[in-house]
Amino acid sequence: MKRLFILLLLVAAIAAFVLFDLGQYLNLATLKARQTDLAALHAERPWLVIGAYMAAYIAVTALSLPGAAIMTLAGGAIFGLLAGTVIVSFASTIGATLAFLASRTLLRDWVQNRFGDRLRAINAGVARDGAFYLFSLRLVPVFPFFLVNLLMGLTPIRTGTFYAVSQVGMLLGTVVYVNAGTQLAGISSLSDVASPGLIASFAALGLLPWIGRWIMAGFKRRRVQARWTKPKRFDRNLVVIGAGAAGLVSSLIGATVRARVTLVEAAKMGGDCLNYGCVPSKALIKSARVAHQMRRADAYGLAPADPQFDFRAVMARVHAAIAAIAPNDSVERYAGLGVDVAQGYARIIDPWTVEIARHDGTTQRLTTRSIIIAAGAEPVVPDLPGLADSGYLTSDTMWERLAGMDEMPRRIVVLGGGPIGCELAQAFARLGAQVTQVEMGPRLLPREDEDVSALVKAAQESSGVMVLTGHAAVRVDAGQQLIVAHDGAEHAIPFDALFVAVGRKARLTGYGLEELGIETSRTVVTDDYLATLHPNIYAAGDVAGPYQFTHVAAHQAWYASVNALFGDVWRFKADYRVIPWTTFTDPEVARVGLNEAEAKAAGIAHEVTIFPLHELDRAIADSATSGFVKLITPPGKDRILGVTIVGEHAGEIIAEYVLAMKHGLGLNKILGTIHAYPTMAEANKFAAGVWKKRHAPQGLLQLLGRYHDWRRG
Repeated sequence: MKRLFILLLLVAAIAAFVLFDLGQYLNLATLKARQTDLAALHAERPWLVIGAYMAAYIAVTALSLPGAAIMTLAGGAIFGLLAGTVIVSFASTIGATLAFLASRTLLRDWVQNRFGDRLRAINAGVARDGAFYLFSLRLVPVFPFFLVNLLMGLTPIRTGTFYAVSQVGMLLGTVVYVNAGTQLAGISSLSDVASPGLIASFAALGLLPWIGRWIMAGFKRRRVQARWTKPKRFDRNLVVIGAGAAGLVSSLIGATVRARVTLVEAAKMGGDCLNYGCVPSKALIKSARVAHQMRRADAYGLAPADPQFDFRAVMARVHAAIAAIAPNDSVERYAGLGVDVAQGYARIIDPWTVEIARHDGTTQRLTTRSIIIAAGAEPVVPDLPGLADSGYLTSDTMWERLAGMDEMPRRIVVLGGGPIGCELAQAFARLGAQVTQVEMGPRLLPREDEDVSALVKAAQESSGVMVLTGHAAVRVDAGQQLIVAHDGAEHAIPFDALFVAVGRKARLTGYGLEELGIETSRTVVTDDYLATLHPNIYAAGDVAGPYQFTHVAAHQAWYASVNALFGDVWRFKADYRVIPWTTFTDPEVARVGLNEAEAKAAGIAHEVTIFPLHELDRAIADSATSGFVKLITPPGKDRILGVTIVGEHAGEIIAEYVLAMKHGLGLNKILGTIHAYPTMAEANKFAAGVWKKRHAPQGLLQLLGRYHDWRRG
């Protein structure tokens, strides 16, 4: 009702302005002709004239009507410089604030709901520096003030801040126009007041806050780095520490743009993903899935068989997969691309110097304009009594240890219910191990929705995993049994191998962050541009967070390297708006954007659409009907806030939604896209169809039914 009242009021006021041709009174000729009469009336009844003038000025400004400049000149002509400035200043600011509030009331919710993802960075910038931006805009008359009022109303800037900054920011321009009004006889057009020279002066004035900010940032940089001497010449443009996904992409970009780049790696090229994570785990999962399919071949009309395999051969296949991919990340390849690859330990000596202790025993110091820290992450090892003597394994140590075994450990305990723990537990159970998965929390995959966790737990148990949620690890006894607590009681779980998979943490020590005062929390602390406390030192990948995914590390590497090499000219804020991820259990769990739990926790209005895979032809044909596509959208809108897919090949199927969210395509576009039949990707179209059916225009359909009844006679 409030919106409707304001809208009707605005429409009525604008209609009256047009209908009664009130604009004829807001021109220079009319003002000159009536100047003497207005001055006489003011002398006779000053307060009436002041009140009527302020009301008219506020109305013109609040309605964003043309004529504010003429009104300001009239203020000088009628009231003089001092009084005119005070009256106009308050009237213009009050009117601007009313226009601001009208825009906020009528349009902000719609704009934010419709374009919220795209406006997130703008909203954050306004929330942080809105007063600064508004003040700069108020100083420059090149920007129409009515447009500033309306656009600011769509942002989160506070009303009080808008009023105060507008009052101060418009004051100088008000003085100029009011003073011109006191010399009204000498003005033949508004261009006599707003001359190109005056506008240029205002524009220069508007740039002063930005120049001041840039100077202050320079002082801040110099103060931070004051205790070190900056070299006059540099050996390198960029030194990258760590040759995982972030480091490899950063150094490749640097070399591509012909910068001199040194990449330093202390362990294996390719980092965690190639050697300890993505590649070996997916190779193991594939072998385990084949074994599982052999056991349940009767689901495909075949005779089931108990798979016979050599565990050493399975692990050899895992390492063969690593070896096949390794040349893409090798020293030889990157050296051929123009990167100087140094194998050894890097330490940052000062903001422009990196010392490299090479594996061959030599030490080298390089000066560099910029540094990128891409040191990655390592497994979290809990402080559990007896764990250190248990011979436990982590994702970093298991592949080498298992490769030397002739037999797979018979009893395996996996500690952790996150993605890594779920993937490993299911894989080893399918290979025939007796696996117990222990999770302290109430469910597996706690970042996902409850129905997703329930489905994954059922899949784990179907694969032979004993899942113990709500069980806290207490200690390891005699090196061969894990003691867990549940409902106040303790019991022992014997094992032949204990896998610790409770998470990963950023590598923050050993390469000089402490000496440089670079702040660390759970990760290296960076700004929106991935710069640390030192503006020439950046961080990317797992060491920087907030996501520990290989594809995010590569994504961040672009921003870090471009900002490191060209930041003096232009910098880019890292964009995390559309980040997908997949847990490679069977069925897979893939997600992008919000899930249902996050939308509820954030108080975001939403609706949920679910398409179950047991209704999909290809899933039925493949006996892969476990899972669903779940869509999160604003009420009544086809804009995609988030998608969760549980099912076979979910990691591939999610790509269509990632593309749609990235480019602002809604469910109607997906529904109108031809999908090959029969494919798993059709689930995306059918999910959009479920949403469309729910929002079908029932009234129109009833009318169409009557029309067709009439057509049949």
